[in-house]
Amino acid sequence: MKKKEAILKAATHLFSIKGFKETHMSEISAMTGAAEGTIFYHFTSKEKLFLTILKNFKENIVFEFNHYKTDKKFKSGLAMVEDIIKFYLHFDGPMGECFLLLHRHEAYVLAQTNAECREHLETIYNCFVDIFEHAIIIGQKDGSIGNVSAKKTAMIIFAMVDALMRFNTFGLYDAGSLYNELIMACKKILS
Repeated sequence: MKKKEAILKAATHLFSIKGFKETHMSEISAMTGAAEGTIFYHFTSKEKLFLTILKNFKENIVFEFNHYKTDKKFKSGLAMVEDIIKFYLHFDGPMGECFLLLHRHEAYVLAQTNAECREHLETIYNCFVDIFEHAIIIGQKDGSIGNVSAKKTAMIIFAMVDALMRFNTFGLYDAGSLYNELIMACKKILS
């Protein structure tokens, strides 16, 4: 693994576990064996390192969801909504640390003053909401989903799914054990 990749991996781990403010560059240096000067060579500041991690996460999420949206075929829009929920909850495994980082308050505090951070967060969340909205529109066309506001309903469904993901991310509750209830609630909202 190259030094830059090792730095990103270590920083992602530490930022997600300890938080951005509580992570010190010396800890990243100790984990990677890279001198602090080397870290600053690749990333001019701790904030830039954080933004690079967020940017990479954004690019991975957008790629995965675009790939998902174009490669899968569904019986109906309602079936697509159900599958999207399953797909989203699946991300907790391979991208668990990134979701933990995304679910920390610090990213949103930084977004208030940093336009790049705000853009990354908006793109990530818009990606999630847009794919639900797309499925709802398909469902309205094929009759599997009732007459609801596609955008607002997509936001509500995403909020429910994301809240379940947060339970899982923080180890508070197993999201999988509420999957059936979540699907039933979504079907009621969409009918």
